[in-house]
Parts: sequence; structure tokens; C-alpha cells
Amino acid sequence: QVQLKESGGGLVQPGGSLTLSCIIDGFTEDYWAIGWFRQVPGKVREGVICNSRHGITYYLDSVKGRFTMSKDHTKSAVNLHMNNLNLEDTAVYYCARRLGRCSDNKDEYRAWGQGTQVIVSS
Repeated sequence: QVQLKESGGGLVQPGGSLTLSCIIDGFTEDYWAIGWFRQVPGKVREGVICNSRHGITYYLDSVKGRFTMSKDHTKSAVNLHMNNLNLEDTAVYYCARRLGRCSDNKDEYRAWGQGTQVIVSS
């Protein structure tokens, strides 16, 4: 069974930057979409951004121009680069994998990481 593991979360000040990493056991570029989701207590887990062979898809307007993704094939990892963070970005961030195209429907992803906490606070 494929395993995903996030890292890189932490405390950052408003306006700061953070890079999250998702290491994927059995990572294969061509067939899989890797999505980043986030969740705050009491709210539904929401899609943030996704990368597949079709390119990057943003699911939140609020992160456009601030977040992006990259792949590190040497580490079998997909990274989420977050810039100009604000208080509303505070959440637990999860990476997930699905076959084929990106989707913002969390139920379509079968493999998930355990999540990494991001706290934006002054």
C-alpha cells in the first residue's frame, strides 16, 4: 500500500513563507495526481492545489499567486511552496494521491498522509 508522509509544518509569522514536503512511496509521475488539502477544526477538509501530468490546478482563489507546487524526483517528493502566508492559512495540511486527473473531491483520493500543522501567527 502506498504511503505518503508530510513534513515541513510549523509556526510562521504573517507574510512569511513555508515549504511543505510530501514524500511518496512508489511515486510515479505519469499516472498520479497529488493534491494538497487543508483542514481546520470544525470544518470540512478542503482542496487547496493539485499537480498532475496535466499541470497545476488551484482550488482556492485565496492561494493563487502565493502557493505553488514542485516535484523532487530524487526524493520521490512533491512540495508545496507557500508564500505571503496569512492567518487564514492556519490549518493541518494533507497530501493525497489519486489516479489520473486532479480533483478537489477528497473522497476520490485513496492514499493520504498523516498531515502536518501550519500555524500562522504573530
